[in-house]
Amino acid sequence: MNRRAMWKAKHAFAPFAAIALTLALTGCGQKSSGGVPADAPLAGAAIGGPFDLVDAAGKPVKWSDFDGKYRIVYFGYTYCPDVCPTDVGRIMQGFAKFKADEPELAAKVQPIFISIDPERDTPAKVGEFTHAFSDDLIGLTGTPGQVKAAAEAFKVFYRKGETSAGGGYLVDHSSVTYLMSPKGEPIALLPVDKGPDAVAADLARWVS
Repeated sequence: MNRRAMWKAKHAFAPFAAIALTLALTGCGQKSSGGVPADAPLAGAAIGGPFDLVDAAGKPVKWSDFDGKYRIVYFGYTYCPDVCPTDVGRIMQGFAKFKADEPELAAKVQPIFISIDPERDTPAKVGEFTHAFSDDLIGLTGTPGQVKAAAEAFKVFYRKGETSAGGGYLVDHSSVTYLMSPKGEPIALLPVDKGPDAVAADLARWVS
């Protein structure tokens, strides 16, 4: 599929994602229990929560396993021909710049890629995908039910497209990159669309 078609696929769920985020942000203004700055864009939002997935080695991974770490969370899929690799590339380039400038702070951050295509994204496939970008990036997948539960917790929308004669298909999905606190609470959406420098700047702003 060409770039224009992929752009349409990426934005197909934008209105739904915006509505979900608006509803989720009804708690903004309340004091956060996780040390999230009061001026953080997503402070108090009902985004994130427990999940049970597996990593590239097939080892069970829970959301709570990352307690004590800031988390960069992106949902996508390894067969994505354009949007996901572009986004993940910018995320990890931005993280690398932040890591070079602030190595001690970067050690407190865990980038996470979660597949929304459990049919094809085996643990090994996810591991291959994330390794291509950075050894700092953890890839997670799971059963369809596990993936659905994780996506719903993070207000991420996805839908399998039509299967072609050759058996391939695309997955329409909302494209957001969350920065979460060490207690798993939302802080901000990282500005991936503005490039690696913007991602690094936001990490420097919020990670302490």
